[in-house]
Amino acid sequence: MRLAVTESGSGMKTAVLIHGIMSDSRAWHRVTAELEAHGFRVLAVDLAGHGRSPRSRRYSPAAWADDVVETLEPILDGPPDVVMGHSLGGLVASLVADRMAPRAAIYVDPAFSFPSGIKGWAFKAFFAVAPRPKRSALVRMNPKWSAVDVDIELATLRDWDKRTILGFLDTTPLVPPVRLVAPSLVVLAEKSLLITDRVARELRGRGMTVETVEGTGHTVFRDEHARFMDTVVDWLRHLAPVGSDPAKALVAA
Repeated sequence: MRLAVTESGSGMKTAVLIHGIMSDSRAWHRVTAELEAHGFRVLAVDLAGHGRSPRSRRYSPAAWADDVVETLEPILDGPPDVVMGHSLGGLVASLVADRMAPRAAIYVDPAFSFPSGIKGWAFKAFFAVAPRPKRSALVRMNPKWSAVDVDIELATLRDWDKRTILGFLDTTPLVPPVRLVAPSLVVLAEKSLLITDRVARELRGRGMTVETVEGTGHTVFRDEHARFMDTVVDWLRHLAPVGSDPAKALVAA
């Protein structure tokens, strides 16, 4: 399936952004602006069932990743420099990275695990039957969000296909990458919905850099945007080996 893509920036480096469930490319607006300022061309996709992209008969992490690869390959000259995903988008980004081999991968509070037992069923039931929240409820649940982010969340919820929840009936695909194809940063919320301390230790053991942004909930880049971007940019800046060509750096020193 060909997806809707919001393309911006004219830099020589390319960053691919993949949103979480119930969201779409609009959620990245501040991240996009900062990446552009650091010389990136940004490609932010709307996954199937979200935003301006078509609905699908069936949803799954593998199908979402297939769609992203099918959509991006014709518009990329080679592997992207950075692939970044949030929540569901983090899981999808890991599958995309395995096939597109970016220079760096960034996973924001990713769906690399899922609660088991009653808690897991409660999560699924909440997403499936909960009504779309009103503005007052969103503001109350997310006191650090800007008014623009609240407006965007309300808009993305209106455009979201609730049947995407069916893509999580089977939670066995919600696992970390089996292999690292690129340096990988995991940015966790202080109150992560999905990544326990045990899973975080496992991610570090697999060679990933794991950082936690204090004072944040699941949507880290909205709750503490400046700190989130500092974490991302500092990590990208230190990826270039000493003595390497500055022109090849992901972020200038």
